[in-house]
Amino acid sequence: MGFLGAIARHLDTLLGPGVMLLYPLYASILAIESPSTLDDQQWLTYWVLYSFITLFELSCWRVLQWLPFWPYMKLLFCMWLVLPIFNGAAYIYMNFVRKYVKLGRYVSSNYPEGQRKVLQMMNLDTRKSVERYIEKYGPDAFERVIKAAEREAKKH
Repeated sequence: MGFLGAIARHLDTLLGPGVMLLYPLYASILAIESPSTLDDQQWLTYWVLYSFITLFELSCWRVLQWLPFWPYMKLLFCMWLVLPIFNGAAYIYMNFVRKYVKLGRYVSSNYPEGQRKVLQMMNLDTRKSVERYIEKYGPDAFERVIKAAEREAKKH
Protein backbone atom coordinates (compact mmCIF):
# COMPACT_ATOMS: atom_id res chain seq x y z
CA MET A 1 0.00 0.00 0.00
CA GLY A 2 2.92 2.37 0.73
CA PHE A 3 2.15 5.79 -0.72
CA LEU A 4 -1.63 5.34 -1.06
CA GLY A 5 -1.84 3.94 2.46
CA ALA A 6 0.03 6.95 3.82
CA ILE A 7 -2.36 9.30 2.00
CA ALA A 8 -5.38 7.40 3.35
CA ARG A 9 -4.01 7.49 6.91
CA HIS A 10 -3.39 11.24 6.71
CA LEU A 11 -6.40 12.29 4.63
CA ASP A 12 -7.81 14.35 7.49
CA THR A 13 -4.51 16.21 7.83
CA LEU A 14 -4.30 16.88 4.09
CA LEU A 15 -7.94 17.89 3.47
CA GLY A 16 -8.98 19.15 6.91
CA PRO A 17 -7.52 22.68 6.89
CA GLY A 18 -8.89 23.39 3.42
CA VAL A 19 -12.35 22.00 4.12
CA MET A 20 -12.71 23.24 7.69
CA LEU A 21 -10.90 26.60 7.52
CA LEU A 22 -9.77 27.90 4.11
CA TYR A 23 -12.96 27.37 2.11
CA PRO A 24 -15.27 28.57 4.94
CA LEU A 25 -13.07 31.64 5.39
CA TYR A 26 -13.28 32.44 1.67
CA ALA A 27 -17.04 31.79 1.55
CA SER A 28 -17.59 33.91 4.68
CA ILE A 29 -15.82 36.86 3.06
CA LEU A 30 -18.01 36.46 -0.02
CA ALA A 31 -21.09 36.27 2.21
CA ILE A 32 -20.16 39.51 3.95
CA GLU A 33 -19.95 41.24 0.57
CA SER A 34 -23.17 39.80 -0.85
CA PRO A 35 -26.57 41.46 -0.34
CA SER A 36 -28.29 38.17 0.56
CA THR A 37 -28.69 37.10 4.19
CA LEU A 38 -29.02 33.39 3.35
CA ASP A 39 -25.28 32.92 2.91
CA ASP A 40 -24.66 34.90 6.11
CA GLN A 41 -26.86 32.41 7.95
CA GLN A 42 -24.98 29.46 6.45
CA TRP A 43 -21.54 30.75 7.39
CA LEU A 44 -22.36 32.21 10.80
CA THR A 45 -23.96 28.90 11.72
CA TYR A 46 -20.94 27.02 10.37
CA TRP A 47 -18.54 29.01 12.55
CA VAL A 48 -20.71 28.50 15.63
CA LEU A 49 -20.83 24.74 15.00
CA TYR A 50 -17.10 24.60 14.25
CA SER A 51 -16.46 26.41 17.54
CA PHE A 52 -18.58 23.84 19.40
CA ILE A 53 -16.66 21.00 17.73
CA THR A 54 -13.36 22.62 18.72
CA LEU A 55 -14.52 23.12 22.32
CA PHE A 56 -15.69 19.49 22.39
CA GLU A 57 -12.28 18.33 21.15
CA LEU A 58 -10.44 20.46 23.69
CA SER A 59 -12.62 19.15 26.51
CA CYS A 60 -12.59 15.49 25.51
CA TRP A 61 -9.15 15.11 23.97
CA ARG A 62 -8.17 12.26 26.30
CA VAL A 63 -11.07 10.13 25.08
CA LEU A 64 -10.81 11.24 21.45
CA GLN A 65 -7.14 10.27 21.20
CA TRP A 66 -8.25 6.64 21.66
CA LEU A 67 -10.72 6.86 18.75
CA PRO A 68 -8.74 6.53 15.52
CA PHE A 69 -11.84 7.28 13.42
CA TRP A 70 -12.62 10.63 15.15
CA PRO A 71 -10.61 12.84 12.73
CA TYR A 72 -12.40 11.23 9.76
CA MET A 73 -15.82 11.65 11.38
CA LYS A 74 -15.03 15.31 12.03
CA LEU A 75 -13.84 15.77 8.44
CA LEU A 76 -16.98 14.17 7.00
CA PHE A 77 -19.27 16.19 9.27
CA CYS A 78 -17.49 19.44 8.40
CA MET A 79 -17.69 18.57 4.70
CA TRP A 80 -21.45 18.12 5.10
CA LEU A 81 -21.66 21.47 6.90
CA VAL A 82 -19.56 23.31 4.30
CA LEU A 83 -20.18 21.91 0.83
CA PRO A 84 -22.74 23.95 -1.14
CA ILE A 85 -24.57 20.84 -2.37
CA PHE A 86 -25.47 20.03 1.25
CA ASN A 87 -25.39 23.38 3.12
CA GLY A 88 -25.51 21.39 6.33
CA ALA A 89 -24.93 24.39 8.59
CA ALA A 90 -28.00 26.18 7.17
CA TYR A 91 -29.97 22.93 7.51
CA ILE A 92 -29.06 22.63 11.19
CA TYR A 93 -29.99 26.26 11.77
CA MET A 94 -33.37 26.01 10.04
CA ASN A 95 -34.38 22.64 11.49
CA PHE A 96 -32.97 22.74 15.01
CA VAL A 97 -31.65 26.09 16.23
CA ARG A 98 -34.36 28.37 14.87
CA LYS A 99 -37.17 26.30 16.40
CA TYR A 100 -35.83 26.54 19.93
CA VAL A 101 -34.11 29.89 20.15
CA LYS A 102 -36.40 32.85 20.70
CA LEU A 103 -34.02 35.60 19.60
CA GLY A 104 -34.84 38.78 17.80
CA ARG A 105 -37.94 39.75 19.81
CA TYR A 106 -36.61 43.26 20.39
CA VAL A 107 -38.46 45.92 18.44
CA SER A 108 -37.15 49.48 18.20
CA SER A 109 -38.83 52.09 20.37
CA ASN A 110 -39.10 54.31 17.28
CA TYR A 111 -42.50 52.76 16.57
CA PRO A 112 -45.71 53.79 18.34
CA GLU A 113 -46.86 51.42 21.10
CA GLY A 114 -49.60 49.77 18.99
CA GLN A 115 -47.26 49.08 16.08
CA ARG A 116 -44.56 47.82 18.44
CA LYS A 117 -47.00 45.26 19.90
CA VAL A 118 -47.98 44.06 16.43
CA LEU A 119 -44.33 43.79 15.36
CA GLN A 120 -43.43 41.79 18.49
CA MET A 121 -46.05 39.16 17.63
CA MET A 122 -44.44 38.52 14.23
CA ASN A 123 -41.71 36.08 13.49
CA LEU A 124 -38.32 37.54 12.59
CA ASP A 125 -38.66 37.20 8.80
CA THR A 126 -42.11 38.79 8.72
CA ARG A 127 -41.01 41.60 11.01
CA LYS A 128 -38.05 42.40 8.76
CA SER A 129 -40.38 42.60 5.77
CA VAL A 130 -42.82 44.86 7.64
CA GLU A 131 -39.99 47.10 8.84
CA ARG A 132 -38.82 47.46 5.22
CA TYR A 133 -42.43 48.30 4.25
CA ILE A 134 -42.56 50.97 6.98
CA GLU A 135 -39.24 52.42 5.83
CA LYS A 136 -40.50 52.61 2.25
CA TYR A 137 -44.08 53.81 2.79
CA GLY A 138 -43.99 55.32 6.28
CA PRO A 139 -45.63 54.42 9.60
CA ASP A 140 -49.00 55.81 8.51
CA ALA A 141 -49.23 53.27 5.69
CA PHE A 142 -48.57 50.45 8.18
CA GLU A 143 -51.24 51.87 10.51
CA ARG A 144 -53.76 51.80 7.62
CA VAL A 145 -52.87 48.16 6.92
CA ILE A 146 -53.42 47.25 10.60
CA LYS A 147 -56.81 49.02 10.68
CA ALA A 148 -57.89 47.35 7.45
CA ALA A 149 -56.94 43.95 8.88
CA GLU A 150 -58.89 44.70 12.07
CA ARG A 151 -61.98 45.70 10.05
CA GLU A 152 -61.67 42.52 7.98
CA ALA A 153 -61.36 40.40 11.11
CA LYS A 154 -64.51 41.95 12.59
CA LYS A 155 -66.49 41.06 9.46
CA HIS A 156 -65.79 37.35 9.89
